[in-house]
Amino acid sequence: MADKLFDCSGKTTLVTGGNGGIGLGFAKGIAKMGGDIAIWARNEEKNAAARQELLDVGAGRVETYVVDVSSEKNIVDGYDRLMADFGRLDCVFANSGGPPGFNSVFDMPTEAWHSFLDVAMHGAFHTLREGARHMVARAEGGEPGGSLVACGSLSLFRGMPGKQNYSAAKCAVAGITRCMAVEFGKYGIRANVVAPGLIMTPMMGGEANEKAMAEMFGPKVPVGRVGYPEDFEGIGAFLCSDASSFLTGQTITIDGGDMVSS
Repeated sequence: MADKLFDCSGKTTLVTGGNGGIGLGFAKGIAKMGGDIAIWARNEEKNAAARQELLDVGAGRVETYVVDVSSEKNIVDGYDRLMADFGRLDCVFANSGGPPGFNSVFDMPTEAWHSFLDVAMHGAFHTLREGARHMVARAEGGEPGGSLVACGSLSLFRGMPGKQNYSAAKCAVAGITRCMAVEFGKYGIRANVVAPGLIMTPMMGGEANEKAMAEMFGPKVPVGRVGYPEDFEGIGAFLCSDASSFLTGQTITIDGGDMVSS
């Protein structure tokens, strides 16, 4: 892999929520370029299946951990285990989250508001902060570099009824990421946001629902289709690799041109 532009060999990437959907797509791109992958997710069976899938496509090493990112302590402990296993951290994709779940803000219980932010906002912040801590320590030891990536959405730019929890988390994490880009640039650490458009993942409610949504919304997207997890393989490999070493503080939309057509 060393002769490839997006070479990820020798690099360790953490992907939260990496056992399916966009997270697994991101991880597969890195795996195909020879990188090592750590997955944090709560379903052990799905973790095992994802591990094998990543090894099959070329990952150097894959380890999975049951980590609940709504807990700061779980995150800190998770990094301790990761560092004991891999000895280094080069890239973090803070991807854990869930579907918004409501059609109106009046349907959203206060408890649901807080529980969503615990994972998608606070969890992402703690994941990125603690990841940066390990990258800074490595930089101070003489090896600068690293890539922090947060999963955003088109709710960074658009209002959506009933999705206030989702939008609040994504907008907050985008701001956090930009601040990290400025703070950690001196260590060669870059920080960016990936903002997906309509992507067919298990959160869409099953194969039949995915098919219906693809048929309904795909023709409205400039490229003529909806997105799939494999559409994140390229951006995963790019952001992990040294090819992206001068890209920081940016929000990259992966949406088939949806935003520019609105």
